[in-house]
Amino acid sequence: MANLFFEPSTRTRVSFEIAAYRLGADVVNLDMQTSSRMKGETVLDTIYTLQAMHADILVMRDAEPGLPAYVAQHVAPHVCILNAGEAHLSHPTQGLLDALTVRQVKQDLSTLRILIAGDIAHSRVARSAWQVFTALGVREVRIAAPDNLMPDAHEFPNAVRFTKLDEAIEDVDVVMTLRIQRERMSRALFTDEATYHREFGITPTRLRKARPDAIVMHPGPMNRDVEISSEIADGPQSVIQQQVTNGVAVRMAVLATIARNVQARRHFQ
Repeated sequence: MANLFFEPSTRTRVSFEIAAYRLGADVVNLDMQTSSRMKGETVLDTIYTLQAMHADILVMRDAEPGLPAYVAQHVAPHVCILNAGEAHLSHPTQGLLDALTVRQVKQDLSTLRILIAGDIAHSRVARSAWQVFTALGVREVRIAAPDNLMPDAHEFPNAVRFTKLDEAIEDVDVVMTLRIQRERMSRALFTDEATYHREFGITPTRLRKARPDAIVMHPGPMNRDVEISSEIADGPQSVIQQQVTNGVAVRMAVLATIARNVQARRHFQ
């Protein structure tokens, strides 16, 4: 397995690496700063080089929309491309681990109100979370963001939209808060961190508006005292570290499934 992270990552990259090692796979982490990409090599030529070295599973993260699907169309049949984050569009394994975490704590998803709050417009995590929670029949998915961080009207169909967090958080069972994606903004879209925290931060006072047994989630990395207070991040309602732990298990399951497919494809070649 080769990790190709063209964007920074800690939790996703390391959890894929640990998952692969625990399954007995060999792992290569390609350092983009010292790779031939810095000399102008195309993504496909990098992929072809790894394919020639018999890398069977390529775990990819990139800022370019559509790149995982494009690469998958140009590799050998036995090579699997695994999406570890596609621009602002998708983060499938994060969605799976978030669903697992909620299921472990809440069990019956059909009764839940889930709030996703923060920089929704630029978040691949929000899109994958909405997709998986909708597919699993969650009672209601809410999204909350300032006007300039709210996604286009055609996105997140059937999600209930709020521009005031104090209204959005009322009686929810799950609160997922997201960091501000400054790296995806062409210009500053919010005033300052203190103002954002005051208006959209998850604080003890604000969390009391949710259900008493509500859980708090964050995909990381956190900006403490911006989108979430340290008291909440480290408090009894936080399942943030449980999300991290579940990331390894989910990615082990995904890799094991893919590995069986790789072996089957090689057998019939």
